[in-house]
Amino acid sequence: MRNHAAKPIGVFDSGVGGLSVLREIRKQLPNENLIYVADSAHAPYGDKTKQFIEDRSTAIVEFFLSQQVKAVVVACNTATAAAGKELRAMYQLPIVAMEPAIKPATELSKTGVIGVLATHRTINSTNFQVLFSRFADQVKIIPQACPGLVDQIEAGDIDGIKTRDLVCHYVQPLMAQNVDVIVLGCTHYPFLAPLIQEIVGQGIKVIDSGYAIAKRLLFLLESHALLSEHQQQGSVHFYSSSESVKTAEVIFGLWGSDVKTAKMPHIISVLT
Repeated sequence: MRNHAAKPIGVFDSGVGGLSVLREIRKQLPNENLIYVADSAHAPYGDKTKQFIEDRSTAIVEFFLSQQVKAVVVACNTATAAAGKELRAMYQLPIVAMEPAIKPATELSKTGVIGVLATHRTINSTNFQVLFSRFADQVKIIPQACPGLVDQIEAGDIDGIKTRDLVCHYVQPLMAQNVDVIVLGCTHYPFLAPLIQEIVGQGIKVIDSGYAIAKRLLFLLESHALLSEHQQQGSVHFYSSSESVKTAEVIFGLWGSDVKTAKMPHIISVLT
């Protein structure tokens, strides 16, 4: 399995949000080579059909396979809800998908009321409903859809007036119902965590799933004997389906180091 262990890991999202998960993977698995795909030409996924998201997710995984990846991380709650099950049925390699951090939120809550910020599609998905019912007898879960937030982050606006107004609009109903934990149920939202925390105050915990997803990836790589044996820091390659210079600038700004974003192959970037 040594040759397989040297292969990269593919991570994708509808846009730049999955960088929050990629950041945690880099912390826990610094020697792994990573390939990140931002499907920014089609972001946000939250207002797309299930079939569209399945098609996009499949196309991106096929691109990863062409790059000989050893594992895939679906760093998008909406893509997980729409296509996670289908991807696992189609492909043999390890696939890690997102799950809102409701379990740890339940353990942290003192008031017994938690809020979940997510997209409409995530909230209305079967995955979320199953997760909701699993903990419904332990806590009151208040889901809050957040139209527009992904667009703000894709534009690189993580603390502007419009973004602040949207965050205030979405968290105020949660605060009014005495939540003491807010779950960030979209991988874009951790980039707004400082702003959300500022608005809700220190009495409310704000958590996401990035750490747990990276930990799950580590476990799967270990169990499949796929951990990199390299001693040096691994590489990170970025791809986007968008030709917008803005996308590359936002990736640069959020990742926090000098990166170059390549355009995805034409057949993948234009698939609808």
